[in-house]
Amino acid sequence: MSQPSSISLSNLLSLKRQRNAVILAHNYQLPEIYDVADFIGDSLELSRQAALTKADTIVFCGVHFMAETAKILSPNKTVLLPDLAAGCSLADSITADQLRQWKAEHPKAVVVMYVNTTAEVKALTDYCCTSSNAVKIVQSIPADQEILFGPDMFLGAYVQRLTKRANMHIWPGECHVHAGFRAEHVQKLQQKHPNAEFILHPECGCVSQCLYMMDQKQIKQAKILSTSGMIKEVASSPADEFIIGTEVGIIERMKREVPQKRYYPLKETAVC
Repeated sequence: MSQPSSISLSNLLSLKRQRNAVILAHNYQLPEIYDVADFIGDSLELSRQAALTKADTIVFCGVHFMAETAKILSPNKTVLLPDLAAGCSLADSITADQLRQWKAEHPKAVVVMYVNTTAEVKALTDYCCTSSNAVKIVQSIPADQEILFGPDMFLGAYVQRLTKRANMHIWPGECHVHAGFRAEHVQKLQQKHPNAEFILHPECGCVSQCLYMMDQKQIKQAKILSTSGMIKEVASSPADEFIIGTEVGIIERMKREVPQKRYYPLKETAVC
């Protein structure tokens, strides 16, 4: 996408004022969208911002479930999604009917669903979590309580490992972008950039293997963080270099906010 012309940018800003609108852009968006956004963040941060804004109209530059979540939190505001076809493979990996069937098979279980789900799935959910609070939410549930966790199986495996929950069933869903990460990508980049700090999103397909390899000292330690956690980490860490294990779009925000540091995508083709 090319840089918007001064005329089109002027028209956009004029229309935004007329509609009393706010433009929210997800971390994974393109630089051109960053340029016109009022706020940039992860899906939960942006939804919270949507709830706080005094704007009448919210333009959500993200995928479908994010706009739905913003509407749930801001029911009296108009929420616009610029591209109605902007879907999420993870949110699409479980339907409301599938969740109803799963609950019927485990009638005494409580349901913990990741925020990356449709509104219909959220309506059947007991706890809605994010990647940053999933462990705490599962830990808050009594140890003898059966749990249905979904839809991301890699986040679920990570949470189960940290909480040691034997009675936690995990839905076999995935983000097609994060599922493509492999431990060999980590080994290759750590050899190439031995001084770089390694930060990894818990949706990544290599999380369990990386945790094992870290225990065995086969790779250097990683910090497993949400996208908002990654932004905070690169700003506060004394490290000058980072290997970034998530969708590559977030590196644009890192470069804008902490330009003096260097960032290496774990997988350059990891594009949502």
